[in-house]
Amino acid sequence: MWGKGTCRFPPRGVVAASIGKMLQVRGYEVTAVKIDPYLNVDAGTMNPYMHGEVFITEDGGEIDLDLGHYERFLNINLPKNNNITTGQIYLTVIKRERRGDYLGACVQVVPHITNEIKRRIRLAGKISNVDIVIVEVGGTVGDIESLPFLEAIRQMRLEEGFSNTLFVHVALVPILDVTGEQKTKPCQHSVNELRRIGIQPDIIVARCSVPLEPAAKRKIALYGSVPENAVFTSYTVDCVYKVPFILDGQGMGDYICERLGLKAVKPDWSEWRRIVESFVNTEYEVKIAMCGKYAKLADAYISINEALRHAGAAIKTKVNIDWIETEIFEESPDELELLRNYDGILIPPGFGPRGTEGKILAIKFARENKIPFLGICFGFQMAVIEFARHVIGLEDANSTENDPNTPNPVIDLLPEQRGVIEKGGTMRLGAHPIVIEPGTLVYELYGKTIIYERHRHRYEVNPTYWDILQRYGLIFSGRSPDGRRIEFIELKGHPFFLGSQSHPEFKSRPGRPSPPYLGFVKAALNYKLSRKSS
Repeated sequence: MWGKGTCRFPPRGVVAASIGKMLQVRGYEVTAVKIDPYLNVDAGTMNPYMHGEVFITEDGGEIDLDLGHYERFLNINLPKNNNITTGQIYLTVIKRERRGDYLGACVQVVPHITNEIKRRIRLAGKISNVDIVIVEVGGTVGDIESLPFLEAIRQMRLEEGFSNTLFVHVALVPILDVTGEQKTKPCQHSVNELRRIGIQPDIIVARCSVPLEPAAKRKIALYGSVPENAVFTSYTVDCVYKVPFILDGQGMGDYICERLGLKAVKPDWSEWRRIVESFVNTEYEVKIAMCGKYAKLADAYISINEALRHAGAAIKTKVNIDWIETEIFEESPDELELLRNYDGILIPPGFGPRGTEGKILAIKFARENKIPFLGICFGFQMAVIEFARHVIGLEDANSTENDPNTPNPVIDLLPEQRGVIEKGGTMRLGAHPIVIEPGTLVYELYGKTIIYERHRHRYEVNPTYWDILQRYGLIFSGRSPDGRRIEFIELKGHPFFLGSQSHPEFKSRPGRPSPPYLGFVKAALNYKLSRKSS
């Protein structure tokens, strides 16, 4: 996620989550809302190269990846309504206009669009019943798309009062390679743009690779019209979970409390400090090959990357991840030998046929060479196809997603999906119960027979092939409560071979790793140590 183990210029979502953590350790209850100015209703139909990961909530929201940051930092489950988009706002307002709810009024951006924005922000606070609502407005200051949202929060200051609102502006402060000078002009310009539309920041957070120099800090304070002690730096760190410490160490937590008139409470960082130390104080290392199709953009797999690191921290192990485009295996099968250099192979989620044959080859390599393997959602489905082809002998086995005319559709469309035409928000989404088979690897990992994991899929293991798959040795270790769906598969006689139709990574937390990921990283470490000893 962060490239070579560092978090360069922590994104605004991390800064927003860090503000929430600073308030949490002072005893305040918080929730977080992400505003995205794009016209999509949600992130569900967006390409990961354009948007990054699609994060899934317990209630089935396909939302912005920043809510994943919020959930991991704050250890809370957020509802899908905490992600607000331009598409949602306009869709709601237009539907009301068509019903005649506005009584013949001329519907305008102000007040109708801005009122709906404010209503949704307030609703998030009311539903969660918290002390403080943190709202991150995405986009770039000055872009036409974000103007209605900035106007709405400008109005909220007037309506809620100065003492009940706080504006934090996060801006980039680049460093010139030649001179090493910290350039504050981009920050100054964005502040001026904000002030032109009626918003004066109360706090400025500079995103920079190193802490701000005193001269740069003074300049930002002067031209940003804020006190010097209201300027902070979010700089490059080796562990993203250090960012709350960094900002609080500069006095940001105390400043926020003072500015909002909150009771001064001494922060209790003991638990978070223990969590951060577990990421830093490692004794071992493992290398994981992430074999997917969006390898050029690590943001496409943020939750998986973090789940692996959460698991590693729990066993004092640094997890190094290499992202591999599986198309290279299709073009040059000899490249599969590269996988011998890894301690574990993970096939992440994805859609469509591109790179799938390479994924199947990578799974075959992991199975035959006893390398720890974890397949998630689409990776789970590809593992079933690999088994059908190379163990059972159904050479043309496939998914109807990849080949609608395959004669052996071991992976097929969910029955309830057959009449579905619209793509947005129509998959099997959100948390669903899973019944775990006692005596299996999955039962050993979870230690219980009923679990809840989040889902996002349209295809499943075809019931027509259940008998033959099991007869040849594929273990169905988890099913839906009605027995209609296979949720986990595994193999006997393999150090660790596990496929999950669900996405356990979305519920992984620092200090509370996801059981499948923890088991996978443990197996990878054991695999590495066993190879060393032999």
